[in-house]
Amino acid sequence: MSEAELLSEADVRTTTVKHPIAKRKGDPCTMVIFGGAGDLTKRKLIPALCNLAEQGFLPQQFAIIAVTYTDLTTDTFRQQVSDDIKTFALRPVDPAICKGLVEHTYYVRGDFADPGTYERLKATLGEVASKENLPANYFFYLAVAPRFFGEIVRRLGASGLAQEENGCWRRVVIEKPFGRDLQSARALNAEIKQVLDERQIYRIDHYLGKETVQNVLMFRFGNGIFEPVWNRRYIEHIRITAAETVGVEQRGGYYDTSGALRDMVPNHLFQLVSLTAMEPPISFDANAVRDEQAKVLHAIQPLSPEEVLSKTVRGQYGAGAINGKQVPAYRAEDNVRPDSTTETYAAMKIQIDNWRWSGVPFYLCTGKHMARRVTEISIQFRSAPFQLFRNTPVEELQTNRLVIAIQPEESIALSFGAKIPGPIMQQGKVDMCFNYADYFGSAPSTGYERLLYDCMIGDATLFQRADMVEAGWSVITPVLDVWQALPPRDFPNYAPGTWGPKEAEQMLPGGAHEWRARAA
Repeated sequence: MSEAELLSEADVRTTTVKHPIAKRKGDPCTMVIFGGAGDLTKRKLIPALCNLAEQGFLPQQFAIIAVTYTDLTTDTFRQQVSDDIKTFALRPVDPAICKGLVEHTYYVRGDFADPGTYERLKATLGEVASKENLPANYFFYLAVAPRFFGEIVRRLGASGLAQEENGCWRRVVIEKPFGRDLQSARALNAEIKQVLDERQIYRIDHYLGKETVQNVLMFRFGNGIFEPVWNRRYIEHIRITAAETVGVEQRGGYYDTSGALRDMVPNHLFQLVSLTAMEPPISFDANAVRDEQAKVLHAIQPLSPEEVLSKTVRGQYGAGAINGKQVPAYRAEDNVRPDSTTETYAAMKIQIDNWRWSGVPFYLCTGKHMARRVTEISIQFRSAPFQLFRNTPVEELQTNRLVIAIQPEESIALSFGAKIPGPIMQQGKVDMCFNYADYFGSAPSTGYERLLYDCMIGDATLFQRADMVEAGWSVITPVLDVWQALPPRDFPNYAPGTWGPKEAEQMLPGGAHEWRARAA
């Protein structure tokens, strides 16, 4: 036996962690955050930048410029950033890293629709570049309400800030939601493409920054034992769940104009669908991966109005208790209409019409105030033939299930049947589970680290392309149209701390037991 084969499990883990691929720092650049004084910046973006700096991925030449209408100066904003790091960083930050980040942070006050704001921004970019010896590489992060997306991109174009020259790059990161339906998504794509090339547009989905989501590709295509059974011959159905125990909290104003379907399905859940169902790409080049994801989204069959009634379920939570705490009904939340028909729960059954997945249903579910916080991909395999066991005490065979858990735990679990010890033939359920923290340690992450880093190096693999966005909305828009034409009569129709409306349980194979098998 070779020396490598004699390594202990601990040695293997240590070797895996100690010898990563040589780190490439992000390209020297300036990050301009529109809405830089808001919650997203202090809770996610700044902590993510701290983590990148600590891990050695943040470039030495790096600056941040926040742009917003709040009455602040660079000095007061720096103090705010310093305080926010202490409050929102996921772990203690090295004082040198904190100091370095704060000292390279600047502030521009102005209205997003005012041309003068962009002139001041342009002047500040020049001053910062001169002071810190920075190249004119900029990425503009739009941490703003969707109504400002088109406006800001137009103003960037008019001011010349989006124009690439002298070998320097310009990129624009756009948060979700990207449109409200197919028509508005197409209009927004057309508007921003008048200013930007597709390669400059980074439509961000923070779900794709999670390690387990990225690991779907490694799990499927980096192992020889799974891909041969990853098809309609062996898989019975696939369930993708994104359940939250929280309600709408302070987002009532936004949520009441969006709802669970718009908020989660065309972006987060369809991204998980595409990664689960895609064909092997020819490489990990950004467009090669996204080409295969786009094919999956285009192959999802839009539902007819009649199918919407039988293959989708919507719900809205009422008043009740969750985890022993009383919570108000959705209609009693701040900034929500008292007669609101907005759904806080959505479930649907879809089919992917291609060779690999023909006849395999995909069940999608998302909701607020659910029984447990869990995001997971559950692969249900077909049952083995029973003939061999027909004259034994085994009444039915356990089916195999593979569950890729994304949050709050990151793990991969396989369930299968094994003989229960004893003189007779009986089958029991066995779980084999791999937890990321056990093998690779637990490093607190916001989910934005990888995405911000990819923006700095120009890797768009984990960002949505225009055709992917429009393909997702083409599936969702018919559902929205039917739901708008037929307002629900039974809202609220589920209690906090449950798994949603009973109609959803009836739609799923095996009913409530199957749906809750992992989440119970």
